Amino acid sequence: MKKVALYGMYVTLAFVFSYIEHVIMPVNGIPGIKLGLANVVVVTALYIHGVRTGMFVNIVRIILAGLLFGNLFGIIYSMAGGMTSFIVMVIMKKTDRFSIKGVSVTGGVMHNIAQIAVAAVMLKTKAVFSYLPVLIIAGTIMGVLVGVISSFVVPAVKKYENI
Repeated sequence: MKKVALYGMYVTLAFVFSYIEHVIMPVNGIPGIKLGLANVVVVTALYIHGVRTGMFVNIVRIILAGLLFGNLFGIIYSMAGGMTSFIVMVIMKKTDRFSIKGVSVTGGVMHNIAQIAVAAVMLKTKAVFSYLPVLIIAGTIMGVLVGVISSFVVPAVKKYENI
């Protein structure tokens, strides 16, 4: 029962962050660039509870946000980016060579690379790769932001759970 409540809490928090992004991000006017706040929850789940919890939160959040705020194509792009970035973050974390910030930056960049690759396949054009430098810069900046926030959240949650 505790695990169900924990998963529900993580998914709900990630979903709320997705909603906040959905509301505020059209303001920036740059397609495909988001803050990635929901990834703070995914990274926290990965670092505290492991791969299974992080993966579950990531998948459920992507599906829910896609159904409520997007469309089928949005879910496909988000799933490709989310799963690719998560798998790479898991590999990076397991090496024990990278800080949580480094893991997050790599996740942010890989998310955008995967989405561009899917766009190239779906649109049947390589022209979308010309947008990749912009998305790599954005993924790096947002990855740093998510990593910095996560580096404060993870120890705080661990401390709270040990009380």
